[in-house]
Amino acid sequence: MEEFSPNKANRFKVLTVLAIAASLSLGAYMYSAKEVTLELDGNEREVTTYAETVEDLLHEEEILLDKLAYVSVPLDTKLENNMKIIIKTPKLYTLAIGNDMVEVKSIYTKVRDVLNDLNVHLGDLDYTEPALDEKLSYGDKISITRVEEVIEEIEEVIAHDSIVQKSNKLDIGTSKVIQEGKDGVKIKKIKNVFENGKLVQEILVGEEVQKEAIPKIIEKGTRSVAKTTRGNVRYKKVLTMTATAYDNSYESTGKYPGDKYWGLTAMGTKARVGAVAVDPRVIPLGTKLYVESLDGTKDYGFCVAEDTGGAIKGNKIDLFFNTASEVRRFGRRKVKVYILD
Repeated sequence: MEEFSPNKANRFKVLTVLAIAASLSLGAYMYSAKEVTLELDGNEREVTTYAETVEDLLHEEEILLDKLAYVSVPLDTKLENNMKIIIKTPKLYTLAIGNDMVEVKSIYTKVRDVLNDLNVHLGDLDYTEPALDEKLSYGDKISITRVEEVIEEIEEVIAHDSIVQKSNKLDIGTSKVIQEGKDGVKIKKIKNVFENGKLVQEILVGEEVQKEAIPKIIEKGTRSVAKTTRGNVRYKKVLTMTATAYDNSYESTGKYPGDKYWGLTAMGTKARVGAVAVDPRVIPLGTKLYVESLDGTKDYGFCVAEDTGGAIKGNKIDLFFNTASEVRRFGRRKVKVYILD
């Protein structure tokens, strides 16, 4: 048997110590490995790593970070076992405000969150497309419509009316202005709605009358007027009658001069040109008349119903003349009798 020399014993001791040190070093190394959860844009995976810091781990996993990326812990944080690291990479979107468009990046996917991240503020009336609570996909477009409401006051003329009133104090065909008309004024409040500077709607929100309109009042004549050879005559009624003639002769009146009531009318007035006999049931005695010829001869003219006659019944009139020859010449004819106003 070989003798175990002191040199060999010393060499064995050294090897033993080295073996133990190596074993302890390997155990410590194995003990330093950590289980870490990586969540990248919502996707999770478990990683076993010997990296010291979060930044070392990302390099180890070849994860390149955009400058706008979100990491849930600082990059120089020491890794711990069972640590969870959340990473959100920015997404590219198009932001349109009116006619201006720009490409933007944000780690968020909801419209509201993206705008907050970009410090884009909305007015009370502004709106977006998609809506604020909608989720976006990579490359989506966010359109912002700026809405402005402007109240405008407009002065508007209120046209005056024209009122026509009938008047029996004026002749037919004539009129008289008894009150001049004046236009009024009202203020209309209009809400103008602008979207991205363009007028899209006008809404009437109120109106106020500042000055009332005054109507023009016109009186229009209703009094009948006839154009005759003696000028215009105003009348209430017109009749077409059969006219005869009479004088003071016995043939006309049945009386001789000196007889009672000779030369007098039924009203006791003197029989004369301009005094005519009528049926009082048709034309009351005392009525002023105008007798117009219908055959082109001279009108008998203005007269008064003062007399009656046994043969003058109904739609007949008897005209007084001074002589029998005039009576004969007149004979019997149709006339138009105006009952004067």
